Amino acid sequence: MRIINNQQLIQAAGPLDFLSAMEKAFLVQETGDFLMPDRIHAGYRGNVLLLMPAFYQKYFGTKLVSVFPDNHQNGENIITGVMVLNDGTTGKPLAILDATGLTAFRTAAVGALGIAYTTPKNVTSLGLIGAGTQGFHQALFACVIRNINKLAVYDPYHPDLPAFVEKLHKNLPHVALSVKKDAPSLVQESEVIITATTSLRPVIPEDADMQGKHFIGIGSYKPEMREFPDTLYENLENLVIDTEQARTESGDVRIPLRNNLISNENVIRLGQLINGSKQLDVSGTTFFKTVGMALFDLMAAQMVYEKATEKGLGTIVNF
Repeated sequence: MRIINNQQLIQAAGPLDFLSAMEKAFLVQETGDFLMPDRIHAGYRGNVLLLMPAFYQKYFGTKLVSVFPDNHQNGENIITGVMVLNDGTTGKPLAILDATGLTAFRTAAVGALGIAYTTPKNVTSLGLIGAGTQGFHQALFACVIRNINKLAVYDPYHPDLPAFVEKLHKNLPHVALSVKKDAPSLVQESEVIITATTSLRPVIPEDADMQGKHFIGIGSYKPEMREFPDTLYENLENLVIDTEQARTESGDVRIPLRNNLISNENVIRLGQLINGSKQLDVSGTTFFKTVGMALFDLMAAQMVYEKATEKGLGTIVNF
């Protein structure tokens, strides 16, 4: 069995590899040629353990992830875990991967594909609300998929925002970075806005000018969590989601549907845009909401495992 840590994962695969793997995952999702049992949520004292299994052709895998929202207060990652990859024929464990890195990269790739299919190709300004690990990777991948030259950051709860911006600057030296004092000013100055928070209430106020903007929602992963206000949905022709589970798993989809802010008929999957079965007018306001799914992790783990094996990366452990 091959153990692949975060550094080896980075050496094995780059952003384009993850983008390709996630695009394939969306196309596989549309065919239905896979098995993905419902994810298991186990909550305890405000923290969550997620178990996410999936099966596809010659592999299956399970991601075990802990989500501890208060970790940002002491500098720890909010999301940590491991991904176990198995042989689909024998059931033999093939690899254990760092799920923190894997989740960050595959989710950033999903967010970037959302940008690719729900925004005009000529957008150049990006706003990021949420300066955590996921926000950092979302910004990096957004700059791969679009020619971003301005990036604004807002996060009132981050304990060390200057250090976060400095880290971004080292990785994106040609992008002009700024820190905003509130969400409305960030939205006003940005064409694309990514939210990557664990907020229970909308991080963008109702009176923010959202017309003609493009939103990518990352953080709301539970039914009671919301990052976006009701007024956003008044500007939408369609709401784009990554999986059908988003209709019930995320408050940013479930609550607007329940309150008739948007109809079920106007909710479409990103995979339908990728395979061409649906079209989206990207000249107006758009919103892509991702909640993630185990198939993403499986396809990402498969890709990293195969590339790590080719490059001789990872530690071999024999049981």
